[in-house]
Amino acid sequence: MPKCIPAMLTRSPLYWLLLLVPVAVLFNAMPLPAVWVLAVSSLAMIPLAGLIGEGTEALAVRTGPRVGGLLNATLGNAAELIITIVAIREGLLELVKASITGSILGNILLVLGMSMIAGGLRHGRQTFDRRKGQGDSILLVLAVTALTIPSLFSQTVGGIVGTIPVEALSLGVAGLMLVIYVLGIFYALRDKEATLVRPSAETVVHHPGWPLRKALGVLAMSTFGVVWMSEILVSKVEPVVAGLGVSEFFLGVILVPIVGNVAEHLVAVTVAAKNQMSLSVEIAVSSSLQIALFVVPVLVFLSLVLGNPLTLVFNRFELIALIGGALITALVASDGESNWLEGFVLLALYLMLALAFFLLPSPG
Repeated sequence: MPKCIPAMLTRSPLYWLLLLVPVAVLFNAMPLPAVWVLAVSSLAMIPLAGLIGEGTEALAVRTGPRVGGLLNATLGNAAELIITIVAIREGLLELVKASITGSILGNILLVLGMSMIAGGLRHGRQTFDRRKGQGDSILLVLAVTALTIPSLFSQTVGGIVGTIPVEALSLGVAGLMLVIYVLGIFYALRDKEATLVRPSAETVVHHPGWPLRKALGVLAMSTFGVVWMSEILVSKVEPVVAGLGVSEFFLGVILVPIVGNVAEHLVAVTVAAKNQMSLSVEIAVSSSLQIALFVVPVLVFLSLVLGNPLTLVFNRFELIALIGGALITALVASDGESNWLEGFVLLALYLMLALAFFLLPSPG
């Protein structure tokens, strides 16, 4: 274990969950209920995802702002990307699509709502960069609209054409979204006020400033750990669905996004409580942008390699939730102000959607 990890245990209670990694491995080897193994492996994934973020930030500090920004853009959602790749390999495509929906909605409703509550209760009415927040949220609306095009196409002409045109359209949309993302990174690295690259944690929390070898070691070990826990977690999804009657769809919408992003969510809430609402809004919105413009296209193309093609066809309720969530974010960002009441409304909307997703049967 690298020397930095004991220090991290004292800095954040979250990292004590690393002790559950061997417990998850042990539980997986024993004839225990699948839900126990799923729960323990999910909890063990949380600090590992946080360590990937820490390692990435440490590398970003060492490599300078341009390369560091590129690292943040590429590895910002590494944990969730690994989980969904494992799920694609196992053929759990509905779980993957649900996790995309849950990740976007989780950032712009759950995280932003909790941030506004934490900041509003402590500081009252808060302000943030209106022009920047509005510009980023409008870009999110455009990204989500692009993401829904294959679904609208499928529902419009589904009875006329087969699945091949939908797959081709999904690939085309994914390719163009990836181009937009690359152009956005290029623009963001040249213009400090642009946001497709998430803010560096160096500006958010005190960073230990690890040496390069230590940063690479932590990043490698945590990535390996996430892959290992993902294998265990994904292998227990179908037994849990069969045993508890909980849909695969609900697990994807709620479980995967939270497990993969808890550490980052806590950072957004923490900076809001410190009266840095502009940074909190930027973290939440840019994370959703990375999901829509980077993670989704990568998953679509990797699914071809893995032999389980992923089409960007979402059910109607998902489409309404995605577009509605993006529009609500744009409205909230339009005045450059936030308060705890707006936060509670956003959180309530997320909980309403979570309840609806729980009651919604798995597609197909």
